[in-house]
Amino acid sequence: MSYESYFEQKREQHLDELKQFLTIPSISALSAHKQDMVQAAEWVADKLRKAGLQTVEIHATDGHPIVYAEHLQAPGKPTVLIYGHYDVQPVDPLHLWQTPPFEPAIRDGKLYARGATDDKGQLFLHIKAVEALMSQEGSLPVNVKFCIEGEEEISSPSLPGFMKANDRKLATDVVVISDTSLLEKGKPAISTGLRGLCSLEVAIHTANTDLHSGTYGGGVPNALHALVELLATLHDSNGRIAVEGFYEGVPELSEAMREEFAKQQFDEEKLRNSLGLDSLYGEEGYSFVERIGARPTLELNGVYGGFQGEGTKTVIPKEAHAKITCRLVGNQDPVLMLERIAAHLKAHVPAGAKLTVTPGEKARAFNMDPGHPMLQTAADAYERVYGTRALFTKDGGSIPIVETFSRVLSAPVVMMGFGLPDENLHAPNEHFNLENFDKGLLTIVEFLKRL
Repeated sequence: MSYESYFEQKREQHLDELKQFLTIPSISALSAHKQDMVQAAEWVADKLRKAGLQTVEIHATDGHPIVYAEHLQAPGKPTVLIYGHYDVQPVDPLHLWQTPPFEPAIRDGKLYARGATDDKGQLFLHIKAVEALMSQEGSLPVNVKFCIEGEEEISSPSLPGFMKANDRKLATDVVVISDTSLLEKGKPAISTGLRGLCSLEVAIHTANTDLHSGTYGGGVPNALHALVELLATLHDSNGRIAVEGFYEGVPELSEAMREEFAKQQFDEEKLRNSLGLDSLYGEEGYSFVERIGARPTLELNGVYGGFQGEGTKTVIPKEAHAKITCRLVGNQDPVLMLERIAAHLKAHVPAGAKLTVTPGEKARAFNMDPGHPMLQTAADAYERVYGTRALFTKDGGSIPIVETFSRVLSAPVVMMGFGLPDENLHAPNEHFNLENFDKGLLTIVEFLKRL
């Protein structure tokens, strides 16, 4: 039986199983869901056993469990380590979901649920592809390992330690991850770069209490005014980050890299219209895809302080806050970047205000040479199934553990995504296009056989 026929026969069964997985509210960020995290790990382990994996283990951590599995019955053949995560993002705001986030629903060829594309749906493809190979061939064409965690959405605090303690167990010739997307419908892509990340929180304090704006207005510093003035110093009028030394380690775009970006034929006007914007924004001299794939950022994610209830309250707030994240590229050091941003803020804090800076997440950027044979094999597999060869891209997002895998295991990482950019990951009405569910299964099988 061909694999196309096999997956067609099993399609309803596979979708029913994926729906079961998606009903588990495995939200890693919320302590109330700790038992759901255990249930999700056990669900993954059970499916790996039923797929025919030789060894399946659940490893406890200080956080959420890590599932490890292996099938090493192909002597002399490459070893593939498949990584994924069973945790999902919180679902707020709940009222914007058309159907409940943990009650999977299929509409217009799309499967809607939290985790449908990030990352339960894409992880599920690998389990079923391996199961299909075992069922059809009686064995696997390569040695396979799985490492599935439950903390990716909270920056994977437990996994680096697990990897270092089990580097021999996890040793591999290639790491395969499906947690990214195609460029658009029918146009597969392999990400050869992910931006790094650093974050911080900023607090401004002025008086020791909120003050009446009539009695004190115009005579004392306002924490919100001071914060807005301070934050405005972080960029110049051309969209360039004004922090001294921020661009250290950022590689200039070569002509070859710019040509690769241009191959995407990205329609900026279409994007602008779809978002209801009068214009796009960013660092002068770069296209949209260059800005989001190969340039660093400094973004305000939240600014708050003072009265925020209904109506008016004439108050001068004593404190104001901001949350900031930076996407990093090349060899930018996240620790050094945080130090330089803090130094910039301290140098520009307005008179009468006191500043507190609290550093947060730190992750380096990841880069791969698109000429690597493993990536070329993946591009061949996409071409066989999709009828068009995958383009090599750089993604604007951050998956911090990817760089850790590459460094700790000294192995190439192949980012074989099957989502689409508009599938609302991290947002209400997250979904997975079932066309890529079907083609993803075939592409993974093709890739493993070509290896």
